[in-house]
Amino acid sequence: MSDQGVLIAVIATLIVLGLVAGWAVVAGMKRRRARQLTAQLEDQFGPEYQRAREKYGREADRELTKRVDRVRRLHLTPLKAEAREGFSAAWRSTQTRFVDDPQLAVAEADRLIIDVMEARGYPMVDFERRAADISVEHPQVVSDYRAAHEIAVRSRNHEASTEELRKAMVHYKALFQDLLVRPAHEPAREMEETATSRR
Repeated sequence: MSDQGVLIAVIATLIVLGLVAGWAVVAGMKRRRARQLTAQLEDQFGPEYQRAREKYGREADRELTKRVDRVRRLHLTPLKAEAREGFSAAWRSTQTRFVDDPQLAVAEADRLIIDVMEARGYPMVDFERRAADISVEHPQVVSDYRAAHEIAVRSRNHEASTEELRKAMVHYKALFQDLLVRPAHEPAREMEETATSRR
């Protein structure tokens, strides 16, 4: 092989090695960013992260990031003082009603949660979408919402015991209190920054 042929072979080898090294660096950075995003999602969503992993598998991070992006585009607002007082009075009335009519009280609590969500700016779509939206800013109580709603659905079919109805009220109360006082978009901001930096 001529000197020129050897030189070309060496240059070609160096180019290939450079490309492989560059690809390895880029792949390593992507893996690091993916691990950071996963850690942030786990931190933000808490138990909801594990539920998403069980439901969506490897697509869980993407699903949760889509939730964050969707909720960030909503015009969520904290409740004004008079609205909070009105909803609080309605909640106390619903709790009192539980003594005489637990089924009606649970149905009212379910409706009251929807009313509070609507007043805060959440879109009123199907239950699964509402729960997904709630999970972004209220991840610690979204499981309460799911448990309470499941009991409320069974209650409509007269399949829930009084003890289950009592548990539903406890679950609804946890979400209700969180919705009443948590400012809009509080935890989602840092997730938006991370999601934006991935693009």
